[in-house]
Amino acid sequence: MRAVGITSFGGPDVLHLVDLPMPEPGAGEVRIKVAAATVNPSDAALRAGAFGPPPHGDGPPYVAGWELAGTVDAAGAGAEWRPGERVFAIVFPYATGRGAQAEYVVVPADSVARVPDGVSLAEAATLPMNGLTARLALDKLGLPPGRTLAVTGAAGAVGGYVVQLARAEGLRVIGDASPADTELVERLGADIVVERGPDVAAAIRRAVPDGVDAVVDTALIGPPVLAAVRDGGQLIAVRPFAGESERGITVTLVLVGDYLHEAAKLADLAGLVADGTLTLRVAREITAADAAQAHRQLEAGGTRGRLVLTF
Repeated sequence: MRAVGITSFGGPDVLHLVDLPMPEPGAGEVRIKVAAATVNPSDAALRAGAFGPPPHGDGPPYVAGWELAGTVDAAGAGAEWRPGERVFAIVFPYATGRGAQAEYVVVPADSVARVPDGVSLAEAATLPMNGLTARLALDKLGLPPGRTLAVTGAAGAVGGYVVQLARAEGLRVIGDASPADTELVERLGADIVVERGPDVAAAIRRAVPDGVDAVVDTALIGPPVLAAVRDGGQLIAVRPFAGESERGITVTLVLVGDYLHEAAKLADLAGLVADGTLTLRVAREITAADAAQAHRQLEAGGTRGRLVLTF
């Protein structure tokens, strides 16, 4: 089978199609014929060697990719999926070096959910990693309806899902945006939009003088955004927090790996897509053979939605 392979770490040009053996599903596993897999910043980091060789793999070529959509091709014993069903799934490429960017991928059955009718497989592929990250962030916060949440990077993939989920759960939402993205963030459901940039914490404080109850920092601002949070509030970091907290603010790191086997939460997210609560955003579909082009576009910045590799 074909896969987007990384035979040596480096820039986008190290990516090329490779032939790998067909994976076989074991008990409780599903083999998916992949139609679409996204390209995320984490994939670029794996490609560049930021995390070193995957610790439990068979060596290169490594395959990146955290999320995919396609059709069930085969199911192992105890996996209650039928061939031909349209599904999407989350994958963990860091452990074995076998991620989502391949023609066939085997995943645990509890990492899979059904794609809603009317949703394309390219669209569905954009949901698992970023949707579950947003879900985990809000689950960790546990804010009751009526509380105020600020989201940095609100126009991005994770940030957009946080805005929409938080609004659906009755939170008052403040999002940041560049002038070009203000309309998008308003459409996603932010009650207040402030200008992104180095003064975003001050802008949030002007909107909420006592400080917000929590911030989900998908823009990776770090310690400077603490100024937007009230005393004793919360901050969710999606990368390790490089600094110290202050004023009794609880800083929590969320890692989507904690939700790798939360099929029920994946299915709930799919339901929110079906009823229009969540918006799936495909920035561009690119054939797998042109994966290097997708990585270059991602690293150039400014992409809204997700770049999707098609097989």
